[in-house]
Amino acid sequence: MAEYKIRDYRDSDYEVVRELISHGMSEYVPSVCTHVLKLPWVLFVLTCIFLMLLCSSKSFILPFMAVTLLLALGRQVLGYCWSLYIDHCLQEDLQDIRKTYMEGEGSHFWVVDAEDSIVGTVAALPSEENVKELLLKRMSVRKDFRGLGIAKALSREVISFARQRGYKAVVLNTMVVQVEAKKMYESVGFKKYLEYVMPTLYGKLINFKISKYRYDIFPAS
Repeated sequence: MAEYKIRDYRDSDYEVVRELISHGMSEYVPSVCTHVLKLPWVLFVLTCIFLMLLCSSKSFILPFMAVTLLLALGRQVLGYCWSLYIDHCLQEDLQDIRKTYMEGEGSHFWVVDAEDSIVGTVAALPSEENVKELLLKRMSVRKDFRGLGIAKALSREVISFARQRGYKAVVLNTMVVQVEAKKMYESVGFKKYLEYVMPTLYGKLINFKISKYRYDIFPAS
């Protein structure tokens, strides 16, 4: 098992951290495409197009090629939309990591060192919904270092940080495609308390659900 160390973020980590998080987010594109492809209305539209072309052309080649082309086009559109979302994140809280996470009393950013590289990140900010809750954000572990317990260790680091500063709970948001992340958070002790469809036209169109999780921090006995 590779040895790793969790430490505080440094300014020299900036580019590597942004690249790690960006790459980790881009890995969800195939999962998003699969999610969309399973939607009943998408399957219905593709089936109708296939049958209409089949009836008009009397051949399997044209409808097959048309549906394949539509799938490829849809993959490109979803990939482009997802890249815009990643760019938005990089221009939001990740634009100035030190200012966002390291200068406030109730916020922080950690990285994971292993084999002379940064292989993981996690951050925490006071929740805008409840001043007694700490929001866990920017959890990312490099693909070749997953399964070693790094994500769990990072989660516990945030929980410890929250406990030391008197927060009552740690909360976080997950997307419908983050199946493995949900299992990991649940294994640490987080519990889902709310699920809703992303309140945007795009979110409603593809039934993109957001799940909110909470880890309650009880006073030490």
